[in-house]
Amino acid sequence: MSAPVTRTPLGAGFGRLWTAAIASNLADGLGRTAVPLIATTLTRDPALIAGVSAVTFLPWLLFGIPAGMLLDRVDRRVAMAVANSLRFAVAAVLAILITTDALTIWLLYACVLAFGLGETVFDNATSTVVPALVSRDQLDRANGRMQSAEITIQNFIATPIAGFLFAVAIVLPVWLTGAGFLVAGMLALSIPAAASHAAHQGGSGEQGTTEPRPTLSAVVGFLWQQRFLRWMILLTSTTASALAFAQGSVVLLLLQTFSVPAALIGVVTAAVGVGALVGALVSSRFVERFGRGRVMFWAILVSGVGILGVGVTANVFIAIGAYAIGAFGVAVWNVPWGALRQAIIPNAMLGRALGIVRTLGWGLTPIATVLGGFVARIDLRLPFVIGGGLVVVLTLVASRLILSASVQTPAHEPVPEGQPS
Repeated sequence: MSAPVTRTPLGAGFGRLWTAAIASNLADGLGRTAVPLIATTLTRDPALIAGVSAVTFLPWLLFGIPAGMLLDRVDRRVAMAVANSLRFAVAAVLAILITTDALTIWLLYACVLAFGLGETVFDNATSTVVPALVSRDQLDRANGRMQSAEITIQNFIATPIAGFLFAVAIVLPVWLTGAGFLVAGMLALSIPAAASHAAHQGGSGEQGTTEPRPTLSAVVGFLWQQRFLRWMILLTSTTASALAFAQGSVVLLLLQTFSVPAALIGVVTAAVGVGALVGALVSSRFVERFGRGRVMFWAILVSGVGILGVGVTANVFIAIGAYAIGAFGVAVWNVPWGALRQAIIPNAMLGRALGIVRTLGWGLTPIATVLGGFVARIDLRLPFVIGGGLVVVLTLVASRLILSASVQTPAHEPVPEGQPS
């Protein structure tokens, strides 16, 4: 029987980051529910609907690495504020286009692309700031707290509201999305100065020794030389593409195959979010009890089985339950995988490294999503069968690699930070 784990508070600095993330997640949840619904008023072509999801991830392919380079050079708090101010401006433009009846599917794509450019900066900054605010042994818990807040806000608050607001007036959730982004950007400026730059600072806010900033080629070399990271990045890129392939036309699947009313799409998303929320809440405790590798293996396997289950049933309640199980697995996986990257990768290169990881991981997503949309023209459930099945196969093939996560050690010993200066 293992000794009880003593949990120290995550600190006020992390609390400020968490608050900014909550506001941004509220905006994200409203937008991610409203935009596909808006698209269905412009077209019913599964490939074009899937294109909306594809364009959402395209900025990570185009701007993921430049965003990481930016965050290793500038004040990350200011970058977060500017990025979300940009997203507020895009939401205002989209609302005006809807109000004037000038919106087309192609203009919607352009707005989604602009939203995504801001996301590459804000979301990447959120991940790079966490290790500067908490100690290494708190990373799993901090990431779990961030993800559980994201799931709770997006699935249980934002998406149901967005569905109901959309039924009242298409433009309402768009204006609220913009307001949420603006508030989150302003809140980001309240995060402690310890999180502002890639270089570590000494305790109590004293400026410590500045780490030399590695070149981009050195960052790439570091990721390549770390055998575990190299293969895990390849695995996660492939599984992320498989999941994107499956889910690109999910709105049409719910509307047409399962006859879910448009106003209840957000409610269904909230039901699926139950699984994701539970996963985020229990993940860090699972890691403490069973070990990181074992938890990650079973989590990704469960996610594939859940997605596969959506595609093989004709019952809407079973489909939603299977989807929730898949979301549970993804959420459990994300917490230890995020913490492991933050522990292994030195802070001075973390922004660029995560930019590279996300470019590879999400860069293939637009292609996979569009392909899934074309396959959905045959049967809207078929992408779930193919995508979920592929995740299951990949997990079994890579089982030894995933299980070895328990024995990975950091390549550096970070200086604990997080005290407000």
